[in-house]
Formats: sequence, structure tokens, C-alpha cells
Amino acid sequence: MKRLLLALFLLLASALNLLAQPATILSGTVRDGAGQALPGVNVFLKGTFDGASTDTLGAFRFDTQQTGAATLVLSLLGYQAQEVPVTLSGQPVKLALKMKGTPHALGSVVVTAGAFEASDEHRSAALNTRDVQTTAGALSDVAAAFNTLPGTTRVGEEGMLFVRGGAANETKVYLDGLPVQNFYAGSVPAVPARGRFAPTLFRGTVFSTGGYSALYGQALSGVLQLNSTDLAEETQTGISVSSVFVGVSRTKRWDRMSVAVAADYTDLTPYTGLMPQNVRWEQAPRSGSGSLKLSHRTGQAGMLKVYGTWSAQRFTIGQPSPEPAGWQTVALQNGNGYLNTTFRSPLRRGWSIQTGVALSRDDKTVQPDTLRLRTLEQALVGRVVLTNDSAGSRWNLKLGVEGVGQQVTQQYQPHVTEPARYETSFSEQRTAGFVETDFQLTDRLAGRAGGRVEYSALLGRANAAPRLALAYQTTENSSISGAYGRFYQTPDNSLLLVQSNLRFEAARHAVLTYQYNHDGKLLQLEAYHKTYDHLTRYSAHDPRNPSTYDNGGTGYARGLDVLWRDRKTVKNLEYWVSYGFLDTRRQYRQDPVSAVPTFAARHNVSVVGKYWVPKLNTLFGATYSYGSPRRYNDLNQEGYNQGVLPTFQDVSLNASYLTRLFGQFTIVHVSASNVLGRPNIYGYRYASAPDAASGQFNRVAVTPTAPRMLFVGVFININKKNPGNVNERPE
Repeated sequence: MKRLLLALFLLLASALNLLAQPATILSGTVRDGAGQALPGVNVFLKGTFDGASTDTLGAFRFDTQQTGAATLVLSLLGYQAQEVPVTLSGQPVKLALKMKGTPHALGSVVVTAGAFEASDEHRSAALNTRDVQTTAGALSDVAAAFNTLPGTTRVGEEGMLFVRGGAANETKVYLDGLPVQNFYAGSVPAVPARGRFAPTLFRGTVFSTGGYSALYGQALSGVLQLNSTDLAEETQTGISVSSVFVGVSRTKRWDRMSVAVAADYTDLTPYTGLMPQNVRWEQAPRSGSGSLKLSHRTGQAGMLKVYGTWSAQRFTIGQPSPEPAGWQTVALQNGNGYLNTTFRSPLRRGWSIQTGVALSRDDKTVQPDTLRLRTLEQALVGRVVLTNDSAGSRWNLKLGVEGVGQQVTQQYQPHVTEPARYETSFSEQRTAGFVETDFQLTDRLAGRAGGRVEYSALLGRANAAPRLALAYQTTENSSISGAYGRFYQTPDNSLLLVQSNLRFEAARHAVLTYQYNHDGKLLQLEAYHKTYDHLTRYSAHDPRNPSTYDNGGTGYARGLDVLWRDRKTVKNLEYWVSYGFLDTRRQYRQDPVSAVPTFAARHNVSVVGKYWVPKLNTLFGATYSYGSPRRYNDLNQEGYNQGVLPTFQDVSLNASYLTRLFGQFTIVHVSASNVLGRPNIYGYRYASAPDAASGQFNRVAVTPTAPRMLFVGVFININKKNPGNVNERPE
């Protein structure tokens, strides 16, 4: 006991002596050989836990109780580790340090397989925020703009992203690293949906059409990663008045924080009364939404962001029907709430953290004629990712976990005037863990390796998904990349509401990419092969019978995608041309045999151009889209999905005129979709029974809701500090 008390006394005395010693403050900057600031450098005292990471200006600051001679260690991925002797005496130590790049610095080769990336960090952007806003025919819709890229099929009656032979639900959207459960606004068959988020919310995007990172999952075909802006650049007010909506926004910027609020209201009643329509609007689409975004810089390089939005919409549409009545009425009501909170910050010893939580609630009621179907989905998502960019000079490390809690309930009411209701529901708790590393073997050969494991409490199953990508730099401006991996996804909610005793659907991706990027020109060629396993099937004659459900479906998709983008050859002109070749078949859902899906087109072409005319202060845009004939199931012929639709073609134009209104920077925007009024056909609706006289099923064509879409809008930006230059091309 005496020895123990003596040891404790000595330990306490040494601790008090340490606390009595004055702390030494170490600060300074770290730059590269060219004098540029180096953010994210891990600066610490060797053999201790005292240290910090440099901020965006390359600055660091920390204090220590250590005394005497010590060694300061600097480490950063792609740079030679450095040791600097220092003397700690209680007096401040200020240093100006430099780091040399390693001969084989990671970052000289970029893995591009399967991805079109647009962000501040990757200047070889395919699309950015302004691209979404100014692409003719997109009408500032994120999904519509990305449908001009190779690997997508433009399915006009849906308006969603269909990637490389995959259905729309096989492409998932992530906002700041968190999966978005209901990215698209509510819709009904043959009425295209729009994304819920405005493109001005984002500072960068990554569209992965195959072989994507192990950090993401639950997508058999592709992932669209949306990265929101950090601090707003400045204080300003926005006013929007258009032919279909009005909106207002206010952004306030302080030194370390910004807050932005926005609200808008849409009513198409006047518009549908003036313009010809292919349908009868008993109640034209109406919607309202509001959003709040808060950004706060914490510490030297941390960032806390909170984004919340609420929206509500409703409409009642009369669509042509092959039944004797001639028309079918469908009503929609949808309310959606979404809250996303994220935090990222550097830690010690080269580690950084990115974490977040998202809540969503979507309440949708669809009423075809007298039937009513209400679906309520509520979800909670959490995620933590730890990254160490100083693990080695040629490799880094990412570790993470993700959790999803989901509750889905559906009420079925055969007749709105009758009290009888049938309810089904399911609850899901899904967890995932992942690890990934970017590595460099030589100055020309780099790679990314990782794996992801998931467990679904609802399915009672787990999966393991390895992923690998390699890139070889062929010349200073070109590279070849390859990617391979396994990908899993739980069956769609509509299937789980009927039968939850299913298994993960699966796909394997193999992707080979060539990319040339130099002086504003980008060429990307990509070949891919994808196979599907364990797709969910059920009986088309009894879709509500759970006993007909199984996971015996299979399929494949293979093809070639080409993207050419040029920003500099012709002054003031930028354009891109995309082509996608797709060969695909599958048997899933109600398919009795393997067949070409109705949403797949063998050839897809988009030509997008934008030309700035300085003398007119106007940006002109044009988009031409082509899709080869899609398949449909003709009930009046033998076989399945044997019918062939006409080709899809669309020419859209727009113009943005920069001027001043009441002394404030103003954009007058005019756009027209399908200006030639081409009567595109998306499919056919068939009668439920054959005609008694002819024995044939009557049918009507599924067409766009209107021959063309015209839009006129005035957008006023009130900014006293930086009012904007009407003579500069909008970027």
C-alpha cells in the first residue's frame, strides 16, 4: 500500500510540475516548392499527440507542454515527409516551412472510369451548376441536364435518370455524402418528374455511371453525388417572376457564417389555359416550397451545414384512355420534408472527419378515378467517414459506417366513398461499413481499392461488395482507367410492401475508359459490361400475391459511351456531343421472358451548344436529342416487348439576356422545348379486354402532356456590394 501511495504521489507531482510549465505555442505556414499554400498538412511533434492540420491558407497553430529539443513532423499525401528540429522553451515558435512533392506524387493520375466529375477540385468538369441552368430543354432540372450525358436514356414520360439499361430506381442520389430517399417530386404515369433541389444549391457534382466508389451503395447502375456550397459568397436578394412561378430568396453573409432562405409558388393554371395541351387538366399543377440553408465555419477548416426544405404539390389530370369512357382521371397530392445536417473538420495526425444526419418524410396520395392509394415513407440516415491523407506518401485511407432507418406504410382504398381500407407496411434497419484507399504504384499507375459490407434487418441478409479501379497515364494529357466491382440493392419499396421475404438484387460492373483532357477540350470513351443477378420477379396477372415473388431474375447491359466537349476552339462557343450505344436484355418484375426493357434505347445522341454574343449581352443555347426506337409490349401481336416505337427527337432553344432593371443585375430568360412540335410517342395504353367485334385490344398513344413547353422568366439579383457585370458571360 505504501509503495502504491508513493507511486501515486510521484505521478501527481510530475503532473503538477508539467501543468506549471508554460505552454509553447507553435504556429506558421506550409507551402509547396512554388510558394502555394498547402492545406491539410499533418503537423505534429514526434512521439506525442500534440499537433494540428493546416487550414485552407496553409496555416497551423497548436500548443504543447513539452520542453527542450523536439522534432516537428510534416506529412501530406503526395509530398515527402519532413522532420524539423525545434526547441521548446515556453516562448512562441513561428515557422515558415516548405514541402517537396514526391517523384511519384499521388494525384498526377486520376481514376476516371465510370465518372463524369464537376467540382472545384476537378476542373475537367462534365457539368456544373451553370451548365444545368443554361442547358436548353433542361429548364434548370438536374436530372434533365444530366440526361444529355452518355450512358443515359431519355425516357420522356418519366423524366428521371435511366443509366446503362438500368431502371430509374437503380440510380441513387447522395447530397453531401448522405443518400436522398425521395429525390424526385411526386408524379403519376406519363407525367415526367423533376428533381426537388435547385441547381444553385450545389458547388459540384459527380455522376458515376458504373464502377463507383465503395463509399456509396444501394445502386445497381449509377450514383449522382451532389455537393452543396459552403459559405455563401456575399449578401444578396433574389426575385424571380416567370410564366409559371414566382420566387424570392435572401442570403446573408457574415465572416464565418451565412444563412439563405428561399420560397417559391408555382401555378400552371394560366399557362395551360393559353398553350395547347395533349391532356385535360381538371386542376393544373400547383406547388409551393420553402428552404433554409445555414453554413458555419468552425475552427480553422471545419464546416457545419444545415439544409432544410419543405414542399407540397397537387394536380388532377385527364389522360386519353382506350376504355369506352375515353378518358381516365388521375389526381396527385404530395407533401415532402427533408433536413440534412453535415459536419466536416480536420483532426490530428492527418485524420479528418465528415459526418452527417438526414431526415425525410414523403406523403403521397394517388387517386386514379375512384381508387385511392396513399404511401407514407419516413427515413433517418446517418453516416461517419474518417479519412487519413497522411497514411503514406503513396496511399491514403478512408473508413466509414452508414445507417438507415426506414418506415413505409401504404393504404389502399378501393373506392373513396367506401370506408374499406387495406394497409401494408414494413420497417427497415440497414447498416453498412466501408473501407477504401487511393494508391500510387508509379508516377503513371494509380488505383483505388475498397470494399463495402451491408446488412438488412428486413431481408435478414448481408452482402460484401469488393471494388477495384486502376488508371494508367498514357501521356501528359491522357489516361486509361479500368474499374470492376460488385453492387447490391434492396428491392424497391413497392415490392417490399407486398413481399419482404426477398434478397438483395445484385450487379457486376466492368468498365474501361480512355480520357483526353487538354486546353478546354475533353474526350472520353468508355466501354462497359454489366450483369444482373437475383432481380425480383412476380406474376403480371396477380401482382398483389406475395407467393408469386422470387429473386430469379437476371439480365445484362453492355455498350460504348462517347463524350466530346470543347470550350475554346471557337471564341465564345462551348458545346458537347454525347453518344451512347446500349445492348441490354433482362427478365425482372412482371417479365415472362428475357427481353429488351421498355425504357432502353439502343442509340442515344445529345448535342448541346452555348454561344455568348457580347454585343447583345446574350447567351444563346440549343440542344438536340435523339433516341432510337424503344420497345413496348404489343398485346395484339405474339411475343413480349416486340413492338417498336418511333424514334425520339427533340430540338430545344433558349436565350439569357443580361441587363439592369431598377439598377439591379437582371437576367431575362426565354426557352422553348421541342420547338418543332415533333409528336413523340412514349408507348401505348391498352384496353383491359379485347374488342368484341374485332378481337383486338384498343389502344391510345402515350405522348407528352403538351406539344411543346415555353418559358419566360425574369431573375433580379439585388446586390449593393457587387452588382454584377452585364457585359461578362455568366459563369
